[in-house]
Amino acid sequence: MILTPSTLWFPERGNQADPLVTQTFDVVINGGGPVGMALAIDLGQRGIRTCVVDRHPQPQQIPKGQNLTQRTCEHFIAWHCEDALRAAHVLPKGAGIGGMTLYGTLLSDYHLDWFNRATVGQYYHTANARLPQYKTEAVLRARAAEIEAITLLYGWNGESVQQDASGARLEIRNRETEERRGLAAAYVVGADGSHSMVRNAVGLTETQKSHDKLMALLVFESEELHQLLQRYPDKAIYKVLHPDLDGYWLFFGRVDHGKSWFFHAPVPVGTTIDNFDFAGLLHRAVGKPFELTLTHVGFWDLRIAMADSYRAGRVFIAGDAAHSHPPYGGYGINTGFEDVRNLGWKLSACLQGWGGAALLDSYTAERQPVFASTARDFIERYIEKDRAFLRAHGPDKDGPAFDAAWRDSQSDTWDVDKFEPNYAGSPIVPGSTGTPSAMGHHEVAARPGHHLPPPSADVRGLTATFNDGFTLLTPDRAAARAWSRVAQDMGIPLVAPETQLEWFDVWQAPQVLVRPDGFVASVSAPAQETAIRDLLAQCCGWTEGA
Repeated sequence: MILTPSTLWFPERGNQADPLVTQTFDVVINGGGPVGMALAIDLGQRGIRTCVVDRHPQPQQIPKGQNLTQRTCEHFIAWHCEDALRAAHVLPKGAGIGGMTLYGTLLSDYHLDWFNRATVGQYYHTANARLPQYKTEAVLRARAAEIEAITLLYGWNGESVQQDASGARLEIRNRETEERRGLAAAYVVGADGSHSMVRNAVGLTETQKSHDKLMALLVFESEELHQLLQRYPDKAIYKVLHPDLDGYWLFFGRVDHGKSWFFHAPVPVGTTIDNFDFAGLLHRAVGKPFELTLTHVGFWDLRIAMADSYRAGRVFIAGDAAHSHPPYGGYGINTGFEDVRNLGWKLSACLQGWGGAALLDSYTAERQPVFASTARDFIERYIEKDRAFLRAHGPDKDGPAFDAAWRDSQSDTWDVDKFEPNYAGSPIVPGSTGTPSAMGHHEVAARPGHHLPPPSADVRGLTATFNDGFTLLTPDRAAARAWSRVAQDMGIPLVAPETQLEWFDVWQAPQVLVRPDGFVASVSAPAQETAIRDLLAQCCGWTEGA
């Protein structure tokens, strides 16, 4: 049964139903960007009555968040809109989406392949993609509009959050009419960006690490730059290392193919739209003058911030509201979508009555250390590694030896091969040890707390069979019946589809229990129903150990 409060206690109003509450939902989400909209879809598909509040009637046309990993594209399978995502791709069919790192300028003779996600493609159930965030948002908005359980309120600002033991409320204001409403729910989620109102309203604190850098984001059009870069076929992102920048990047990326681009770079503190030569900056970064038309200039502070907890009672945060960092390596939107897949099934489980008291706490326990590792082991590693190289080497410093040093410093595949977010050691992953982390190894073997890879290339669509509950993959039909009996008795949704015996040789496990988010919950095969019950109880947060 879905539990939703009909009356909330707010001391300043007395023990009365809140007169501003005009609608009641299971979950209210403040922020309808890609993370908020994806969470609504994840919940709405499960029949959870969800409301999304967003101030923008249309997605904002800023080309950020473009690099979607294979894992993220698996989510779009689960949200039944992968085909729409592929159709929204703005690069022509066959255009490459790989990366390149260069020394000095974009037209440098020193260049190497970089950030090739295709090297880990075999471990996922679909291919990666590249398209501007506003295109991704449009796909998600269209999908959300198809789901009856989702209410979309565009043109409204979230103003305040309150909660008590029975539920929470988001007060909202219409940006045009100034009308105010209160939306009551069992839970409120802030997906409202790095300056999150929700996070601040409920007192969730942040730990920040500033790099004291003001960064410019430029969006521009230039067909001439496209022609200049024909020398680097099949590339869509370009990282330029310059000795004057001490490890920070000049970063170019294609928006479409042949015309529009984005560019990030450090600029002096105090830079404004009116007091700086941005065209000159682009010319220096490229290595020669070229024709261009600036269409957007923005600024951001290079810092890393992480909320100290992702939960305060009945209020949660996700995406940039929970963690923010510079766009080094394309981790931002992908990390936010992984928050969604983690939180969505847990909120649903608790609303539907099969999630235990410890399940919602596991959201912070799993997701926060993964982001901490992402920031430490990948994003800041980029800066530190490149800084050390630039300080030690240069064509004018060590001449021919620079060539070897350049190849050695930039030829590793750490950022792709080692980025394998996992929940090993999570309190709801029985029998696993360690600490959840972004660091890992891509292995076909099924491992508790890790993403389940396809057993072979012809079954990469296996992720589509993962449903609203748990999936038991086993060659033993008697075991499947026993697990189904126990799960049914516990009220836990579980399916046990037909499998092929050879899969388990590949996975090196007698059977595999998969969570709703596609991570392995267990590879053990207990024979006794009491042991099955204990294992499922921990996976659903019913036990003290969880």
